[in-house]
Amino acid sequence: MEYLSLGKIIDSFGLDGTIKVFSTTDNASKRYKKGNSVFLYDEKSGQHTEYVVISHRSSGKFDYVRLEGISTPEDAVKFKGFEIHTIKDRSDLEVGYYFYSDLIGCKVLDSSNNILGEVKSVEEFPAQLTLRVKRQNDKDFFVPFIKQFIVKVDVENKSIIINVLEGML
Repeated sequence: MEYLSLGKIIDSFGLDGTIKVFSTTDNASKRYKKGNSVFLYDEKSGQHTEYVVISHRSSGKFDYVRLEGISTPEDAVKFKGFEIHTIKDRSDLEVGYYFYSDLIGCKVLDSSNNILGEVKSVEEFPAQLTLRVKRQNDKDFFVPFIKQFIVKVDVENKSIIINVLEGML
């Protein structure tokens, strides 16, 4: 089973066992819909534990989530530092959209199929998403994740073909 990270639990919130999550998902209202299952992931043990969402609200980069079985601040604080995951389901994606985790590790090539580097991270800037590309023995470079730069994304073969503009590299 493949998981998708929704964020990291940073603390408890309130008296009812609500957990405060630093969010890394763009679809919080869909992911934390009442009745949905989420998985709390303990990096130390490598264990996923399933919980059912009772309620959710967002505020900026934070999500406040109540889960069945976690009903006090003492219960909630035990999960501080855990990641919160959901099952990765590609059928949720519209055509032309990708999970960030699917882009990381992709080889980046120019239109002549020369390897330029590998996607190190996907970064969110105010104007658009941007790929940070790690090069062998050179500085990282950035590629805006927009049509003008991205020619083809092939997550199956872990490759992305880009248009290289003068000064980009």
